Amino acid sequence: MAELRPSPRSGTDGIPIDWGSLAPLRLRARTLAEGVYAGGHRSVRKGPGVEFGGHRPYVPGDDLRFFDRRALLRHDRMMVREFETETDRALWLCVDATASMAYRSSRAPGAKLAYGALVAAALARVALSTGDPVGLAWIGGWGTMPLPASSGREAFDRVAGALEGAAAAGDASADEAAMERALAPVARRARRGAVIVLVSDFVDLPERALSAFTALGAGGRSLVALRVLDPNEADLGFSGHVRLRASEGDVVVETDAEEVRAVYRERIAGIAERWSKELSARGGRWVEATTDKSPADVVREVVRAVAEARA
Repeated sequence: MAELRPSPRSGTDGIPIDWGSLAPLRLRARTLAEGVYAGGHRSVRKGPGVEFGGHRPYVPGDDLRFFDRRALLRHDRMMVREFETETDRALWLCVDATASMAYRSSRAPGAKLAYGALVAAALARVALSTGDPVGLAWIGGWGTMPLPASSGREAFDRVAGALEGAAAAGDASADEAAMERALAPVARRARRGAVIVLVSDFVDLPERALSAFTALGAGGRSLVALRVLDPNEADLGFSGHVRLRASEGDVVVETDAEEVRAVYRERIAGIAERWSKELSARGGRWVEATTDKSPADVVREVVRAVAEARA
């Protein structure tokens, strides 16, 4: 008999993260981030540079090379010119914490949410080490804490603390507006040049999830999607007669694994193909991982995807 997926608890709480051997998060994330180089990239921080970024009033101590004499002659106002410089950009992490992310088979070192949280925390560490601010958004979940993009010494602890405190809960597939609500803060706050990374199993997302996420690519933002699957989900690693229960609700399916494996794999591949095609058309990237894969390798793959999306 196949393993059963965990279902959300009744009441208001969710399923605590099954960390397995993937914890402690902060230490593991720091270790993964070591030696990973994010590369140079541009941001919209103001200063002397290559692209004109507007005017602001002159204040004593400003570099007189950027004093705008024409503004003084025409408008009798002392103004300085600003430019966009080639510095750093914000990284926004959008983490799926719906109920299906709680799944862990005997082949995995931890639940999908634990694995995704570890990769997300390591990415945050890499970004912060290069001076990039990091923000955090959630899809579903219980006890989740969204964070505005910030940098500095305490930013990593805030991101790691938010990831540690989440629990898997909810079914976003039944709510067509779930993605728009989850991504609305990112759409408002992420400026031109930001990179947005979605970490999900793409199981419980609504039909409009793809269009909602790719819409964030407007305005010069870059998109990367990371699909995290348990190895049993990736290849339907069961044999014989199986009885599977849905992550949400009381739906139970009984079938023969060998008979449905080919169709199942085709559907899993179809999701990847559709998302990859749409992301590529907008300059985005699609990355896949199973929870038995080395997290360090996945972090490197995502970092490379971010660099390509920013190029």
